[in-house]
Amino acid sequence: MPIYEYRCQECRRLSSFLILNLNAPFTPACKHCGSQTLERVLSRVHVRLSEETRLERLADPSAWAGVDENNPSSMAKMLKKMGQEMGEDFPGEVDELVEEAMESQDPGPAGETDL
Repeated sequence: MPIYEYRCQECRRLSSFLILNLNAPFTPACKHCGSQTLERVLSRVHVRLSEETRLERLADPSAWAGVDENNPSSMAKMLKKMGQEMGEDFPGEVDELVEEAMESQDPGPAGETDL
């Protein structure tokens, strides 16, 4: 079942439509502003991977080259990548964890850190 994307000529935003019957007449309308002046755009291909394949990708050591476990920013990037590979999206949550980790690394009054 194909998903087609259209760009609105009025608001320039993209809208996606799942087409269940290719023989049925279809007139797209922008999901954002309601305009019917849309142009079809070439979409990126989406491939669903099995859980086994996703886990194999995560197990590949080359995927984690350059990750510094002592750097909150590096760890945040790693967590985002892991979430994307597993098909999960947690926007904001990773950023909150990084901010908390960075705050806990701030030196105390005598240059000490909380452990």
